[in-house]
Amino acid sequence: MSTLAVELNGDEVHSISAPDRFATTPPFSIELANRGRSTHVHLHLDDDLDRVASMADVNHYVEDDAVKRVHVSAVEIDEPVRGKLKVVTGYGSNTAYVDVRLEPPPEVAPDEVVVDERLSKPPERSPPQPWPSRVAAGLERAIERGGVPALLVSFLAVALGVVAAVAIDSVLVFLAVGFVLATTLAATLYLLS
Repeated sequence: MSTLAVELNGDEVHSISAPDRFATTPPFSIELANRGRSTHVHLHLDDDLDRVASMADVNHYVEDDAVKRVHVSAVEIDEPVRGKLKVVTGYGSNTAYVDVRLEPPPEVAPDEVVVDERLSKPPERSPPQPWPSRVAAGLERAIERGGVPALLVSFLAVALGVVAAVAIDSVLVFLAVGFVLATTLAATLYLLS
C-alpha cells in the first residue's frame, strides 16, 4: 500500500509540508508526521476523489512528535481519477493541496504464471582461477584483514619443520614433519581463500 507523507509543524507552528503530486493505485494511506506540538488536522477529498475514495474520519488529532496513519479506501475504478486532497491545520490558518491521481490496478490474467525464460537455463559459471592467481588473491585478502602475523608464523613453522627434518635425518621424522607441513599449508590456503 502506498503512503502519502505529510509533515506537520516542521518549519514553524501549523506548517504543512506535502508533495505537490501523488499517484497510486487505491487503497493508500496518509502519514501525518508531527514534528512539533500537538495539532488538529482536517483532511478533505474534493468531489472527484470523494466519488471513489473515502476516509473513516476527516478530523484528526496528532500528538507531540507523533505519527498518525489515515487509511483511504476506494471502490474499484476502471480509469484514472484525478482530484485534490486538502490538508488544513491550525483551524484553517494553514492549508496545503496535493494533486492526487488514482490509477486502476494492473490487469492480471487469472491462473497465469509468468516465468522468465532465463530461469530455464543454468547460470553460467566463470572458470576457476589458476592456482597462482588464487594464492595472490588470498595473500591480498590476508593483508587487508590483518592476517600478516598468521602468515609469518605459518612460514616460520614450515621453515623450522624443514630444518628439523633435514637435521635429524630420520625417515619417520621426515614423514611426520611432511604431514604437519602439508596440514599447515592446507589450513593456511583454506583460511586465505
